Amino acid sequence: MTKNSPPPWTPQQERFGSVVVRWMTRINVWLFRASGGRLGSSFRYGAPVCLVTTIGRRSGQPRTIALIYLAEGDDIVLVASKGGMSHHPMWYLNMEANPACEVQIGPETRKMHAKRATGDEKQALWPRLNALYPEYDDYQARTTRDIPVLILSPR
Repeated sequence: MTKNSPPPWTPQQERFGSVVVRWMTRINVWLFRASGGRLGSSFRYGAPVCLVTTIGRRSGQPRTIALIYLAEGDDIVLVASKGGMSHHPMWYLNMEANPACEVQIGPETRKMHAKRATGDEKQALWPRLNALYPEYDDYQARTTRDIPVLILSPR
């Protein structure tokens, strides 16, 4: 951690942050769906937001989350940052168990297949991801885990 790096989250901050993220996501998903993607389709710095539906690895039920994305041709790139918390987000663990997913951008829904970016792919994408959402560097600095980058391709 460098001198200007943000400190790691405490366990109490992570518990509180997880609850806040869960409720913000529910509201964002509801707004996005109710408006056909006109509301809830961007975040701070104008970063674009899509809805991603995975299948719960334990429940087998669909789970939808609003996530910042980078369009890379026909592919969609996601960052499993969870704000730099010490553990991976549930949606990432679901994708790891079952890489088939759906992505909604605006009113359009596409069936996709997820794979974790290799180290070289992540290194090539990271500057563009940070240009899109500059807080990703701070998130990576907060945690010792290697924040996964996922590449979703059409299936």
